Formats: sequence, structure tokens, C-alpha cells
Amino acid sequence: MGAADGERLGLPVPGWRPPPAPGPMVLEGRLIRLEPLSVRHTGDLHEATRHDDSLWDYMGHGPFASAEGMRDWVRQVEAGPDPLFFALCDPASGRAQGVASYLRIAPGAGSIEVGWITFGSALQRSPAATEAMFLMMGWAFGAGYRRYEWKCNALNLPSRRAAERLGLSYEGTFRQALVVKGRNRDTAWFAAIDKEWPLLEAAFRRWLDPGNFDAGGRQRIRLSDLTRPVLVTRDPMLAK
Repeated sequence: MGAADGERLGLPVPGWRPPPAPGPMVLEGRLIRLEPLSVRHTGDLHEATRHDDSLWDYMGHGPFASAEGMRDWVRQVEAGPDPLFFALCDPASGRAQGVASYLRIAPGAGSIEVGWITFGSALQRSPAATEAMFLMMGWAFGAGYRRYEWKCNALNLPSRRAAERLGLSYEGTFRQALVVKGRNRDTAWFAAIDKEWPLLEAAFRRWLDPGNFDAGGRQRIRLSDLTRPVLVTRDPMLAK
């Protein structure tokens, strides 16, 4: 196939083999441990999230008035292969502080999404939360996925900022994509691809290095400054 054919039909992907689908596993970091979500995490998760109902504003589930209500939801999702849920746990105490999942898992396309991300107060804006996202992205690209997606309600500016900070490029907005809790949802799409991962991995490792934080825990270099050069497109909503 010549260059003209590549332009007309798309570039070849030599040696392409679909990666494995993720299964129940543990992803261990220095600051966070991701383990398969189960009902045993429910008490910790409810305690971590019960003080802020706004966590559920853009979710299809929640808020949960009681641990029992959250337990019913966990029972529905804990054994599912897609979404595949993780509890985000503090390595020292073992207590679950949030959840995240892989979803829209498409090995044949080499595509996988991260979503259902819910951080309790102890995780919010913390290095541990960033490390959780790093571990999930690292597993996906390490397993051979070509594309790592992040989607969110287009009105959810904190999620849009988080995607860009993590080095995922804005790809557009799907209008009237869903109806969630009786309300319209336009969905903003972000993604990183495999050829961008080496630079993103280096950015994450540099930011997560203990030397990047002073004695008060304040970052010396912002992750967004390290990942910005990787972005192919910026989110226009964040420029407003």
C-alpha cells in the first residue's frame, strides 16, 4: 500500500491484535490501591461521600440516603464486566474512599473508557486521586489499547478540567446524547491515544514524585503544565 492508499483508506496497523478485556484485578500504587468493588466497601464509601450530595449531580445514580441504599447499587454493579468497577482504597487503612470503572470496553477496536468516577472528600484534589487515574490509564495502554476515553456531561466543568489536566484531548460534544434523571445530557468527549502515552507517563511520574511537593504538600509543578504539550486540541469551554 502506497502513501496515497494510506491517505484514502487509513494508515495500516501492522501486527494489530486486540488487547485483553480487563478483569477483576488489583492496581497498586504508592498512594492508592484499586481493588474490585464489592459490598464490603459500602460502609466506607457511604461515609466518604454522604456529606456532599453534589457528587451525584451528573451521575445516573445517587445520592444515597443510607448505606443500605448504596449497598443495593453496589450489588447491581459489582460483578459486571462492563462497567468494571474498582474501589479506590487508602493503602494504610484499607478504607474505600471512592470508585471508578472501565466501561465501553472494546478490545476489537482497541478502545476503553474510564468513568463513573466518584471521589470522597479525602480523595478530592489529592495526589492519590491523580495516581488512581494514572494507574488505570497505565494498565490500559500497557495491555495494548490504542485509545483511552473520558466522557462527561458537557455542563460538568470540573470533569472537563480534570480530563484536560490528565492529558486527554477534547474531541467534541455529542448533542442530546442521553436523558439522565429526566434531564437532557450533551456529552463532551476526550481521549488520549497510545502514541501519546510515553509523554503522558513521564508527566505523571514527574508530578507524582515526592520531590514535586514541598513540606506543606504543595505542588511545585502543576500536572496541567506537564500534560499541556501533549494535547492535540484544547477544550473551548475552559477558555471562557
